[in-house]
Amino acid sequence: MAPDLWYALATVLILAGLAGTVLPVIPGAPLMFLGMAVVAWVDGFQRIGWITLAVLAGLTALSVVTDFAAGALGAKGSGASRIAFLGAALGALVGVFFGPFGLILGPLVGALLGELIASQDVERAARAGVGAAIGFVLGSVVKLVIAFVMLGIFALRLWQAPG
Repeated sequence: MAPDLWYALATVLILAGLAGTVLPVIPGAPLMFLGMAVVAWVDGFQRIGWITLAVLAGLTALSVVTDFAAGALGAKGSGASRIAFLGAALGALVGVFFGPFGLILGPLVGALLGELIASQDVERAARAGVGAAIGFVLGSVVKLVIAFVMLGIFALRLWQAPG
């Protein structure tokens, strides 16, 4: 395949990944990283070398961890029990299969049900659920920041003279 087609594919992957940082059904950072790795490969790793790719891979991993942990940490931050924390994490995993609403409602419902099981206190369970939803929103903001940091590193390295 011609280099121009590889660059076009990489651009599509990066843009889809950027969209995926706010659209939960798309694996944002992993797609961005894949597109950036394609550019590095096509360029013979002249501008974007292995160290830069390792940094981008680390940021990708941080984004993925943030995606799964945000709702659970939000529940924990609201004073939820360990069972509510686990419920929020499980809800996030299950929610992945139900699109954007599932990713917001999954941690909320999981934390709510977990706290109801643990304490049988409806008010405390509601706080845990709301905390999980807030955690998800804050996690989305963190993922967006990570995505722009990745883009910044990528752009700076890409526009440097090779060598």
